Amino acid sequence: MELLFLAVLLLIMAWALGSGYPVAFALPGAAIISIGLAAGAGYLFGGGTDAYFHSGGPSQWLSAGVTNLRGVYWEVDRDTLIAIPLFIFMGIMLQRSKIAEDLLVTMAKLFGPVPGGLGISVVFVGALLAATTGIVGATVVAMGLISLPAMLRNNYSPSLASGTIAASGTLGQIIPPSIVLIILADQLASATDQASTMRKLLHKEATGELSMPSVFDVSSTSAGEMFLGALVPGILLVLIYMLYILGYAILNPKKAPSVPRDEEFSLAFWGNVALTLIPPLTLIFLVLGSIIAGIATVNQAGAIGAAGAMIMAGYRLGDTGKRTFVPAIMALVGLAIIAFALANYPMNIKAASTPEDMTGIYIGAFGTTLMIISLIWSGIRILRIEDTLTGVMLETAKTTSLVFVILLGAAMLTAAFRAFGGEELVRDFLTGLPGGFWIQFLIVMLVIFLLGFFLDFIEIAVVVVPIVAPILLADPTANITAVWLGVMIGLNIQTSFLTPPFGFALFYLRGVAPAAVKTIQIYKGVVAFITLQLIALLIVGLYPPLVNYLPNRSSYLSETSPPPRNPRLQYCMDDYVLAGMDKDGARVSSAITALAALDLSSLPDDLARDLRRAADEAAGFQDAIAAIPLTVAEVEEAAGEYRPVQEQVRSIEKRIRALQGDLDDVNVQLGRVREAASEERAREMEIEKAEFEAAIAALQAQIPDTWDPVHDVFKELTDAEEKARVTMRRIGDNSYEAVAEVVAMLNATPAFDALGEPLRGLRAAVETGEPEATAAALDELASKFRDVEGAGDIRSDLGAARRVLEKTPDDRAKALEEFDTALAEYEAQAAWRAAATSAVLPGLQTFLNDTKATMGVRYEPRLTRDQAVFLASCTAKHRSLSLSF
Repeated sequence: MELLFLAVLLLIMAWALGSGYPVAFALPGAAIISIGLAAGAGYLFGGGTDAYFHSGGPSQWLSAGVTNLRGVYWEVDRDTLIAIPLFIFMGIMLQRSKIAEDLLVTMAKLFGPVPGGLGISVVFVGALLAATTGIVGATVVAMGLISLPAMLRNNYSPSLASGTIAASGTLGQIIPPSIVLIILADQLASATDQASTMRKLLHKEATGELSMPSVFDVSSTSAGEMFLGALVPGILLVLIYMLYILGYAILNPKKAPSVPRDEEFSLAFWGNVALTLIPPLTLIFLVLGSIIAGIATVNQAGAIGAAGAMIMAGYRLGDTGKRTFVPAIMALVGLAIIAFALANYPMNIKAASTPEDMTGIYIGAFGTTLMIISLIWSGIRILRIEDTLTGVMLETAKTTSLVFVILLGAAMLTAAFRAFGGEELVRDFLTGLPGGFWIQFLIVMLVIFLLGFFLDFIEIAVVVVPIVAPILLADPTANITAVWLGVMIGLNIQTSFLTPPFGFALFYLRGVAPAAVKTIQIYKGVVAFITLQLIALLIVGLYPPLVNYLPNRSSYLSETSPPPRNPRLQYCMDDYVLAGMDKDGARVSSAITALAALDLSSLPDDLARDLRRAADEAAGFQDAIAAIPLTVAEVEEAAGEYRPVQEQVRSIEKRIRALQGDLDDVNVQLGRVREAASEERAREMEIEKAEFEAAIAALQAQIPDTWDPVHDVFKELTDAEEKARVTMRRIGDNSYEAVAEVVAMLNATPAFDALGEPLRGLRAAVETGEPEATAAALDELASKFRDVEGAGDIRSDLGAARRVLEKTPDDRAKALEEFDTALAEYEAQAAWRAAATSAVLPGLQTFLNDTKATMGVRYEPRLTRDQAVFLASCTAKHRSLSLSF
């Protein structure tokens, strides 16, 4: 019966959407009606309102829907949605400032003489508008009104012209900043949590281990990462469009002719190009650049974009006068002053303690004041010119409300879908498909592509993605990243604006196109660009680093980058070490030999013993390194025979788990039926139970008898590989850290020596001075020794002397005894530090320098630039984990 009410849910939703009922009410309405019908039917015919739900009852799932509603805007970790109204405001404001018109006219003049130049200029402008406004309807309408007549006048093919304009107008869906990407990031953030739970359960069922290594976990994504991930695919799509138009024009010059220039490339022309291009490019740089550089979050970048759009609109609207550009110039000066202050002063007002610190604060405050005046001035000007600001605010409120109401309705629909077992049904269908992950992925992408014929991108993102994304992300076979999946879905969703018969871009263009352009010509024109989008989708799918590299690079180079010892990075860190040994193996070998040959007699016995142990351990580093490729080769060789058997067994086990779930459901329902005293229904359930038990037993019999020994042998090989990696890491860590600690101690010798006179001069005070003042002096000196590497014993003894004076001020002999112990320790350390600094330190420092990129890769608290760049490239590739499950 759950399937019946699931069908009712989908049919009600489809009927409501197809009849033109508002999406915002169709989604939650379908959920509430179907849950209500299921509860009523269960009460009348099933013995209880919970009878026809997959699990739980109507109150639970309605409250789950309400919880989902609240989670859309209530959870602190999901504040990315705040960026939506900011970017909508930015887009509408720039659209009202007529930036599209100026860009199209200027670019048409610039590219006109090139074959297909008008079409190329439309694509170029579409990309710029995508990175500034991102509003499909406004972009398509603006370019349709301006460029379509010009292209037709210059004998462009109506199909090519209309297809170019429609496709270029949709670039705002994939080129950041994009509302689609923000919504996808929000949905995928929740999906990764579910996928992580699913993968941990899969790992436990496959291996029997209670905990899964974090390196196998699913990585989440954010709107900033989605923006970075979509940047290169967006540029790739633009280049593909341009190449297609250029090639089409070369092969069919009569259908896409070049346009002769009607003016020379004079200084005035280039000045006009600069004035038209530089402001939007600057805004793009500020918005996207601040995210890429890690300076601003997506929300903060949205605020930057909204402010920049207001300033641009302030000088673009109305008549040009003497003070037209004053607010914009004031804003630029303010930005420059703020940048100067940030670059030259510590700008933390709470930590400001010196006049120089306050100077930086004052400079920054002055720059901020200029920015505020510029924004207020621009805002007043926009408000006065045809009440533009009011109109933009109203449009922003309407569009934002539409997006959020759809999000809220989708949360209700998702709860109802899960209530009737829809999520498990989809999961069972996808996981039961032959061919593994890639067949599942292709089916999902095909469904999204087909849904694009009928549904808007928001509806697809908030209804389909939460259902299918956890299933795809949890699969260890491809081990895809959430950002790659999001960009792939984003590229696919982009076709929803182009695919006939309901592509919105086609409607927008049809509304402004002249009657001479037939609807069928518009449809024909977009077919080629849909094909180009599918080609771009294929390229990005086959080469994931196009998406993953930039987010990884930005993350690893940021202030909050993971440390080198982060477990998720260790496989790539091993590759970094192997590459370093291939390059500098001889140098590392010489450094290890030199370490073992050092004369350590000037050091204390414990330090000398630690260094000798480090040298002995380091001698095995090269053998440990050599063992890794050998064990990897053994695993890869054995995987050829192991993988087919593993896939067969895991497939059987998957079917067994599905049947076991059905059997558990039957047992639950059987208990309910017995409580309702329905003997006939109970007998039917007993028969169904026996069938499930027989099917499970039959599947268990299909597992080969050789599976356990084959699995054990392969596990021994993978364990050997992991042991080789761990051994290499341990040797490198122990050897490098032991030397680094001694080097840090010896490098602190000047600071240590500087404390000698204050320490010696304090003895008289301990012996005869005022106890309270002496205790304070001891505490201050102990804190200084705390900052000196290797002086911990001295600090402890000084602390003991201080405590004696505080607790028993009259016991001077005890306090003096503790102090003399500290003084004796100091004198002994001063002697061996002086000798070792000249005799041992240079050799130890050379060892660290020569092994930093190999043995010492995990020592630093954060990644070096070389490590970050290497890891960004390494982790950008998807590494299958199927053999570990």
